[in-house]
Amino acid sequence: MRTYPRRAVIGTATLALAAALTACGEAGDGNDGNDGDGDDGGNGNRTIGLLLPDTTTTRYEAFDRPVIEATIAELCGDCGVTYDNAAADTARQKQQFDTMLTQGVDVIILDPVDAAATGQWVEDAAAEGVPVIAYDRLAEGDVDAYVSHDNEAVGRLQGRALLDALGDDAEGARVMMINGSPTDPNAALFRAGALEILEPVVEIVYEQDIEDWDPDIARDTVTSAVRALGTDGFDAVYSANDGLATGIVNALRGAGVEDVPIGGQDAELAALRRIIAGEQAFTVHKALIPQAEIAAEIAVRLLDGEDFSDLTPDSVDSPTTDGVPGVLLTPVTVTVDNIEETVIADGFHTADEICTAELAEECAEAGIGG
Repeated sequence: MRTYPRRAVIGTATLALAAALTACGEAGDGNDGNDGDGDDGGNGNRTIGLLLPDTTTTRYEAFDRPVIEATIAELCGDCGVTYDNAAADTARQKQQFDTMLTQGVDVIILDPVDAAATGQWVEDAAAEGVPVIAYDRLAEGDVDAYVSHDNEAVGRLQGRALLDALGDDAEGARVMMINGSPTDPNAALFRAGALEILEPVVEIVYEQDIEDWDPDIARDTVTSAVRALGTDGFDAVYSANDGLATGIVNALRGAGVEDVPIGGQDAELAALRRIIAGEQAFTVHKALIPQAEIAAEIAVRLLDGEDFSDLTPDSVDSPTTDGVPGVLLTPVTVTVDNIEETVIADGFHTADEICTAELAEECAEAGIGG
């Protein structure tokens, strides 16, 4: 799949905004607009609705939302943004979706809590003449476009990176597999890609899906798994994302387990710090800023009745709809050896954000921020 080139002007503005929010710790707590009234980001004559799925995954409030809002403001002077976060509650998100239709939004960008639940929602929107863009997760129903990453490729990168972390001990290694939420179609794609790489080489000794991508559930699950397997009953842990890895690391610390490779994805700030500290082997960086920019630009073009096919070079199928125009961006593996060349060079995080005083020595050894 091809990587979409970032818009030069908008990319600079939105990247700076996202970095500033992360540095200042001002990412939202997910309560803005959650009363169902929404959060109008602009008092515009035309309105784009943005519905994100949860607050446990830090990227949504730290990157996706501010970049989408800033890009829409840059592209459309008379556009406002109405925002809501479902806090991992499908019924709540349905209410938010219906409220946006009632309020008369013109386009909806939807990242669903449960993609399988959205078919009727999208049909209702179409009846009102409201296009729906599936964002990050492929919502079911006849959506107008899909903007995400090649999620099986994410899983394959995770699988390869876990084998690399195991090194000479990879053959026959015993792997605990902690997958994402069963309501998220991306979780199944991550798992499929990872298993494509892992199954010929390792033994999966434990596997569990984690509802709502909840790090606390992951912590409790792994704590129980360690009791069942024994502290020496596994050699590595596959973690579907960095949020789950937080819970996994805490569980392993509590059990006294050390030097077990753990992976993840999303290049969360906490995960990058764990990688530098040697507590996490890798993450997978997805181009969240270009992803958000593309979704915002598609929304504005739909609003203006303009063609957006140059932004959607790929075609994807959902369980309900074939041939959805889409763009699947290309992910990259991040280890301690390439943090500088990936997430820092991309402007996703700065060296100052990553390298706390406690990590100064480790950062210097890794050549980060020197």
